[in-house]
Amino acid sequence: MASKVLMKGNEAIAEAAIVAGCRHYFGYPITPQTEVAAYMAKKMPKIGGCFLQAESEIAAINMVYGVSSTGHRVMTSSSSPGISLKGEGLSYLAGADLPALVVNVQRGGPGLGGIQPSQSDYFQATKGAAHGDFHMLVLAPASVQEMADLTVKGFDLADKYRMTAMILADGTMGQMMEPVSLEYDIAPPPEKPWATTGTNMQREHNIVNSLYLAPEALERENFKRYERYKYIEENEAMYEEYMTDDAEIFVVAFGIAARVAKNAINDARNRGIKAGLIRPITLWPFPKAPFVKAESQAKAVISVELSMGQMIEDVKLALDCKVPVTLCNRSGGMIPSPEQVLKAIVDADNGGAK
Repeated sequence: MASKVLMKGNEAIAEAAIVAGCRHYFGYPITPQTEVAAYMAKKMPKIGGCFLQAESEIAAINMVYGVSSTGHRVMTSSSSPGISLKGEGLSYLAGADLPALVVNVQRGGPGLGGIQPSQSDYFQATKGAAHGDFHMLVLAPASVQEMADLTVKGFDLADKYRMTAMILADGTMGQMMEPVSLEYDIAPPPEKPWATTGTNMQREHNIVNSLYLAPEALERENFKRYERYKYIEENEAMYEEYMTDDAEIFVVAFGIAARVAKNAINDARNRGIKAGLIRPITLWPFPKAPFVKAESQAKAVISVELSMGQMIEDVKLALDCKVPVTLCNRSGGMIPSPEQVLKAIVDADNGGAK
C-alpha cells in the first residue's frame, strides 16, 4: 500500500509537479495559491531546479514560454486576476504549440473580488482564455489526491498534445488538507524534436514562433490545430458518475461543489429520491458521454456551481436542450450547502415546485 502524507492541496500540486519532472517554476504570489510558490521556493534549489518569483504575472508566463521552447517541463500558478494577466502569454503558448502546466486556484470576482473560493473562471478557462482560436486542456480536481494526480496527468497531456494544460481548482481545494500518496510510475517525457536545444550541426534550426504574416499559413495552422482538438475531445474526456444507474434527477458539479453534491445525493436517496451525480473531471474537453444516458432517463438536471452559472451552458449543450436544467449556486466566495442542493433535488423531483 502506498504511503500517504498530510498535505494542503497547493502543496500537493507543487510536490506532484516535482515528481513529474518539473524543474522550472515561475510565479508571483496571490491568495489563495501562494503556497504553491512558497513550496517551490523551498524545494527547487535543493534539487537543482529553478524557482523564480517574477516581477509580474506577465513576466512569469513569458518565462514559461521560453523554457517550454527548450523542451523542459515548466509550470506557473496564480489565482483569478493573475491568470487574466497571463492571458496574452497563454495565447502565445497556444500559437507556438508549446506544452506547459498552468494552475489557477480560483478566488471570487470580478475584479479583485475576494480571497474566498470560487468557480467563476470556468468561461475563461474553457472558452476565452485569451485572443485567437485555441483551447487549453482544463482539469478540475475534487480532492487533494486529485490535485496531485491531475498535475502529473496534466504534464503528460501537455507534452502529448503540445498544448497548455490548466489545473482549475477552487480556493477550497488549494487550502484544505487531506492524506495524499505521491508515488507514481513516471514515464520519461516524449522526444521533442521541435525544441530549441541547439543543432550541434546535425539538423536544421528549430524556430518557435506564433507569428504568421501570410493569412493562408495561419489558417492552415489553425485548421491543423483544431483537428488535434477534435481528437482530444473524442479520446481524453474524463468524468465520474455516482449513483447514476437508475437516477432520475441528475446533479452536475465539479471541484468542491461535487463533494457537497454527493452528501445531498445521499440524503436524497434516503428520502427515496433517485438522484445521481455526473462530475466532469476534464472541463475541456467537456465529457458528453454521460449525458447521453442522462438524456434518456432524467426528469431534471441540476448544475451546482460556485458562480452565477457558467458550466450550465455546457450541460445544456451536452443534453441537446432535451432535459430541463436548473442552477443551484452561490457566488462571491460562498459555497452551496448540502441542504441547499438537497432542496434543489427535492424541488426538481416535485416538478420544479418552490
